[in-house]
Amino acid sequence: MGRILKSYFFWTYERGSFHYDVMVTLILAFIFITPHLWNYGDHPVPGNFAPTEVVVRADGHGGFTYIVPADQVHGQPARLEAVVERISGQMVVDHYDTLKDSSGKVTAYKVWAHR
Repeated sequence: MGRILKSYFFWTYERGSFHYDVMVTLILAFIFITPHLWNYGDHPVPGNFAPTEVVVRADGHGGFTYIVPADQVHGQPARLEAVVERISGQMVVDHYDTLKDSSGKVTAYKVWAHR
């Protein structure tokens, strides 16, 4: 048993052998399973973006969803298309919604657009 563990530690088995496959399986299991069991503390905080940052997400149907801070358009929703085109080129804005904080102040706009 000690010889097998020593061979695992020094990686002396030939590629394609049973013990080599066991080592690779253990490494892959460690890589893919530990993030679900361990909190590494490196997850992004949703919603905390800079006042000048525009968040863009693909909607899966050939369009995009943009979250544009209100400061980018200076309270004028007509400027949303210009902000979107500055980021992604020629786009057609389908519609938008306002995002408000708890006091009712407009903080951002959620814009749906496509090419």
